[in-house]
Amino acid sequence: MAIKQPDLTINISNHQSSLQIFKAAASNFISSLSGKMFTFGLGLMLLDETHSAISFGINMIISPIVGLLCLVPIGNLIDTYPHKTILTGSLTARTLALILFAASINLFTATAKLIPIVLFLIIDAISTNINDTCYSAATHELVNAHNIQRLSSLTQSAISLSSILSPALGVGLYSLVGFSGFVILEIVATLASFGIMLTMKFHYHATNQFANSQHPPVTSHSQFAKFHSGLNYMRSRTMIKITILLSVILNFLYTAVTIGIPYILKDQLHTGNGPIGVLETGSAIGMLLGSLLLTLLPPTGQKRLFLKLIIPVLILDSQILLLGVLFMTSQSPTGYALLGSFIMGILAFALVILNITFQVYLQQTVPTKLLGRVVATLTTVNSSIMPIGTLMFTLIFQSTTHGGLVLIINGILLLGYTLLLLRPLNQAIHSEQP
Repeated sequence: MAIKQPDLTINISNHQSSLQIFKAAASNFISSLSGKMFTFGLGLMLLDETHSAISFGINMIISPIVGLLCLVPIGNLIDTYPHKTILTGSLTARTLALILFAASINLFTATAKLIPIVLFLIIDAISTNINDTCYSAATHELVNAHNIQRLSSLTQSAISLSSILSPALGVGLYSLVGFSGFVILEIVATLASFGIMLTMKFHYHATNQFANSQHPPVTSHSQFAKFHSGLNYMRSRTMIKITILLSVILNFLYTAVTIGIPYILKDQLHTGNGPIGVLETGSAIGMLLGSLLLTLLPPTGQKRLFLKLIIPVLILDSQILLLGVLFMTSQSPTGYALLGSFIMGILAFALVILNITFQVYLQQTVPTKLLGRVVATLTTVNSSIMPIGTLMFTLIFQSTTHGGLVLIINGILLLGYTLLLLRPLNQAIHSEQP
């Protein structure tokens, strides 16, 4: 059964779209760069104060839990009220939380510092979740249909560039200004992103999907009923269900790469920290090149969608396998760094193309009034599986001296799982063609 395309008739010129894209990319670059440096500084400060191994992983625990607990209210909120109003409230709350955090952090010492840190990270996770989902749901209000791919690509390019710059800048700034300087920088960056957002024009549809929902009664029953309608829509979309089946397993097994690379290189191959940084840089460069490529290519809509989705997945599977093979061979630290960064670059290149392609597909096929709930659900499902994968693969890596073999097995499993989904995915795409 063919899906009904969302109404994309809002009159936004190419000039207006280009201006909005520039503002969105600038805002994302500022917030992503400062956020990554802030997280880095927070981890270093906690490590100095508590000497705990959880110092650099506390946010990875809090964010998925908060995302899961807030899934229903955030999805409903974004599909109920004007997006600019929601972003204004979210960024205001985050700014106030940062100011309170800066004023209170030095009142605590040693392990007690976790109290204000955890409280702030909860507020930060809620705000980030709202902002990311809100911008995704507001795509049709910011640019015309022709520029959806450019918006997604340039936004990802800004995030990728910040990933390349943040490690070196983070180390240098932490040495110069300490953690207090990081907090001040984050407040300034949040205010800058806030200011850019206020200058952006959100073009609401003439029928205004928010017109009948300015002051809806808020009850637990109405919250779940509204969210349930979003779930019913997702259940009616075979393509979305197949994608969830693929992405959940992909994210679960990919955690082996995230936590395995530093552990294998440093603890099993004894290469030191240098190659780890080189592999991370290679990954960031691959993401940047992938997003820039999609910026330059003309949008093709849903043409050849099957190939645009499955080829990046197959490349990703094969690169995980090759990474395991590399770690199972005898190399110098330089060899691991150079070959590993090349493999990670290709892997990240494929991953970003896959993500942007699917984001654009959602924007083109999901009704605007449901985008908040759909995006919130998909994001939460994918992120919620990662703590489980992190725990499981931590135990696996610590119980073996051949971490590369774990990655080889993961690559083979992913490849086999992808091949099993080839036919269902192809059938789902053809059944939903307009």
